[in-house]
Amino acid sequence: MHIAIAGNIGAGKTTLTSLLAKHYKWEPHFESVAENPYLDDFYGSMERWSFNLQIYFLNSRFRQILEIRESGKNIIQDRTIYEDANIFAPNLHAMGLMTNRDFSNYETLFELMERLVSPPDLLIYLRASIPTLVGQIHKRGRDFENSISIDYLSRLNERYEAWISTYKKGKLLIIDIDHLNIVDNQEDLGSIIDRIDAQIHGLF
Repeated sequence: MHIAIAGNIGAGKTTLTSLLAKHYKWEPHFESVAENPYLDDFYGSMERWSFNLQIYFLNSRFRQILEIRESGKNIIQDRTIYEDANIFAPNLHAMGLMTNRDFSNYETLFELMERLVSPPDLLIYLRASIPTLVGQIHKRGRDFENSISIDYLSRLNERYEAWISTYKKGKLLIIDIDHLNIVDNQEDLGSIIDRIDAQIHGLF
């Protein structure tokens, strides 16, 4: 079984991935932030490094999906390949931070990869307001994220909502996290687990 968690920067994907992996005894697959050689450069000069960054993410996510398929295990994945192609790359292109040539190249590569991958059995989307995202980003204190603007987060949120409203690749669970504290409040985490249970019992 393949479960994936989607959501904007700071939505709490990694935290929920860890907690659910522990609860269900699933194997977690995390986004490789620490190993990413482009993130620091990208946030310093988005226009120069946007294409390199998105190709790195696409390569990393595609490799992850192939490993998930070959493992035969129950996997929970932090972020999906669809978010790169439907949200981050188009947003950079729309902002003038990725050239038409690079974006066309990126789209063609994604379309080729998409033919070879299967969507997750269940997609969990973490919906969060901008104040919540900003608060979480500041709390985790990653230096390279200090320059992320409210405008950038807002644009991403709009694209997430547009994408999720048309998502038809498989089962979808939307969780509004603005008033949840899944780290310190067991009831909040329990309510999410109950909703996931209701979804996954129909997958077998």
